[in-house]
Amino acid sequence: MRIKTKLNLGVGLLFLLIIILTLVSAFYIFSIKKDTENILKANYNTLEYSRNMLLSLDKINSNKNKAIVIFKDNLQKQTQNVTEVGEKKGTDNLKKNFSLLEKDNSNESLKTQIRQDIFEIMKLNMNAIKQKSDIAQHTAETANLWIAIVGTLCFLIAFNLLVNLPNNIANPIKELTLSIKEIANKNYSERVHFTSHSEFGDLAKSFNTMAQKLQEYNDSNLYKLFFEKKRLETLINNMNDPIIGLDHEGIVLFANDEALKIIGLKLEDVIGKSASELALSNDLIRSLILKEDSDIPKKQPLKIFAHGKESYFEKEILNITIIPTGEEKEINIGDVIILRNITLFKELDFAKTNFIATVSHELKTPIASIKLSLQLLENGKTGDMNDDQKQLVESIKEDSQRLLKITGELLNLSQLETGNIQLNIEKSNPHQIVNYAVEAVKVQADQKQIQLIVDADENLTEVKADSEKTGWVLINYLSNAIRYSSEKSMIHIKLKKENNQIVFQVIDTGKGIDARYKDRVFDKYFQVPGSQKSGTGLGLAISKEFIEAQNGSVGVESNLGLGSTFWFSLKV
Repeated sequence: MRIKTKLNLGVGLLFLLIIILTLVSAFYIFSIKKDTENILKANYNTLEYSRNMLLSLDKINSNKNKAIVIFKDNLQKQTQNVTEVGEKKGTDNLKKNFSLLEKDNSNESLKTQIRQDIFEIMKLNMNAIKQKSDIAQHTAETANLWIAIVGTLCFLIAFNLLVNLPNNIANPIKELTLSIKEIANKNYSERVHFTSHSEFGDLAKSFNTMAQKLQEYNDSNLYKLFFEKKRLETLINNMNDPIIGLDHEGIVLFANDEALKIIGLKLEDVIGKSASELALSNDLIRSLILKEDSDIPKKQPLKIFAHGKESYFEKEILNITIIPTGEEKEINIGDVIILRNITLFKELDFAKTNFIATVSHELKTPIASIKLSLQLLENGKTGDMNDDQKQLVESIKEDSQRLLKITGELLNLSQLETGNIQLNIEKSNPHQIVNYAVEAVKVQADQKQIQLIVDADENLTEVKADSEKTGWVLINYLSNAIRYSSEKSMIHIKLKKENNQIVFQVIDTGKGIDARYKDRVFDKYFQVPGSQKSGTGLGLAISKEFIEAQNGSVGVESNLGLGSTFWFSLKV
């Protein structure tokens, strides 16, 4: 029998018995609960009603009206809770005698009869409680018996699996391990001898076949090595990406045809030569073997003339390490340089950038014309407008201003992506940059009655920056802060010096940014889900590019519901 079948049968039977045990336990627990609830509902409530009626009967002389109301209320409840044989008759007698007592409440003989009727009802229910208690006890005893039987079966099966299963699995594995050690010692004549119809039998057959083939291959390992070498060379040469392999000393081991084409050398001039020596006369090889600097935030693609045109390649250096047989420590055996051709993607990106730049530039003229027309409409000389017309004009003005901002952002983005952005880096006063930005958004802040508070250190040194681009970034930060802040709130602009850098901070008390999105707010076209979709999602991306182009850095600190702090720093 297969080991998998044995496991399935044993564990399946154990699982089935556990399910049966659970069902039996649940059934008897439910039965005991039902018996107990039956006692409480049918008998205990009657005893409680009877007790209340006796107490109210004793008080009928001192407080007649209240006692009669209590008695009638409990008698009504008892009438609806008749469950035992003879209880209905006693309850009817009680109702009859109580009706007589209501007419003559001083009749002591009626009171005595009523007490006897109540005691009779209580006696019937006490006897019923005892009988039902015996039934519940019998149910519990039966439950214990069945649970013990099923539990014993589960234990016996589990014990059988515990005793037999480990040996059935461990012994063949132990024998196989010893045989593998012999094979590792190059004793290829070793064979495993256990036979069965289980998976271990299949494993033994496969192992013996492997040992036999190893014995055959051991006699022809040179051919095998040569064959594998040719196959690897063919595979590398048929790859479309240029590939160069170096050993741990920087000696070129292989280079495929694509790599030879772009470096302009022949195979015999490259193989077996030191890459460092080749780099002295070949600029491309020098750029290929140069390791990437981890401090550079993003690597630029290589521009190489290949396939009759300027092509773009993304360099990837794979460090190859192995663990020698019998050792635990990795050793470096060389590097593989792979150049991935991304020319097609670059061409598409250039086309996209040019399209955006063209469309944005062409949109600026009609938008400017719209704004001029709006100014003419608002001029009283062209005629008065009613309130609805003024509202429409104001709406058009806001939309045209928004379109103008979007086209400006798109133009800035296209300039950044094509590298045409012109920076005027000079010594700039950080206080003037802050004041310029605050004045630019003052009207926007006053509309929401937001107070802008500047907290700047005194006597700050000048910063190396393009004051116009830096002011644009700070204005963008402040505009976002105003947009997401509530009315009559405050926005703090902090200016301080840290580690030879000037840090600009914009602190708002808005709704903040979820931790999941903080790392993406500076990505192009990204907008936080649930926020106001009033822009292109490019403002922060452009801000990051402007600051990083000035060798600065940007960041954000935010907690949901506690506001946000957007900052950037520039070197002094």
